[in-house]
Formats: sequence, structure tokens, C-alpha cells
Amino acid sequence: MVIRKIKIEDSEKYLSMLKKLDSETKYMMYEPDERCTTLPEIQDCIKSMNSTNSLLLVAEENSDIVGFLSAERGFANRIKHSAYIVVGILEDYRGKKIGTKMFEELERWAENSGIYRLELTVMTHNEGAVKLYKNMGFKIEGIKEKSLIIDENFVNEYYMAKTL
Repeated sequence: MVIRKIKIEDSEKYLSMLKKLDSETKYMMYEPDERCTTLPEIQDCIKSMNSTNSLLLVAEENSDIVGFLSAERGFANRIKHSAYIVVGILEDYRGKKIGTKMFEELERWAENSGIYRLELTVMTHNEGAVKLYKNMGFKIEGIKEKSLIIDENFVNEYYMAKTL
């Protein structure tokens, strides 16, 4: 398993992995077949992440992309010290410490990039993710009530953060 920064050449495999993730979990933002992102848009996203000093990591196994972690740096001066995190790992690869490895790489990047706050949201019933984030030093700062609607039911999210 290799954890590394994404390259523009990864665009097609990355988009394919995102679409597969959408279809196999209800813990991510998009529902199956809802993502309309095109290959050029993914390429622009990768370029944008690099040009804004943000981070987009991929987990690669046997030349397949099986997970990602994005850390989008704050855009305004008052929040440039923070980054908003999104993580996704394909079902067959969960529970193999990939998330832990990506978070360790995230922290190395943050320390070298002047990032002092990492933040994310996570569905309150996503126990595996909440456990990972707590193990990585994140704390629950609050609850985002009725944040999402999944299968016609309201779902709450935790606000979680870690300061470095």
C-alpha cells in the first residue's frame, strides 16, 4: 500500500474510485449515480488543490486507487491556518490502517505547511470513522443537527477538529 500525493495522471482512476465509493457507502456526500463530475473537472480539481497549497492524497494498491484524503486549506487570511478534511476508502480496503496512514501523512504535511487546525464533519452513526478520528486526536466540538437526509431520514453530523 502506497500513500502519496495525487498526480494529474491519476485523474481517471481517481474519478472511477469516487464513483465506486458513491455506490458502496452511505457515509459519503453523493448518492449512487449522482456525481456528474467529468474527467476535465477532476483534472481542474487536482490542479486547484496543488495551486492553493491544499493536499490531496491517494491510497494506491497494485496501481489501483482505493482511497483518498483531501485537506482543503482555508481561503481567507483568517482561516489559512486551518484545513477541512474529507476521507474515503473503498469497502474492501477498510480496517487495514489505510486511514491511519493517510492521517499520519496529513499531519506531516500540516506541520510543514503552517496548518494548526484540522477539521471535518462525520455522520454521528459512522462509528468506524468516529473511532479513527478520535484515535488520531480529533475531538467532537459539536453536533450539526439534521445535516443530511439519507433514505428519507434526517442524519446528524459531528463537527470534529484537532489542533496542532
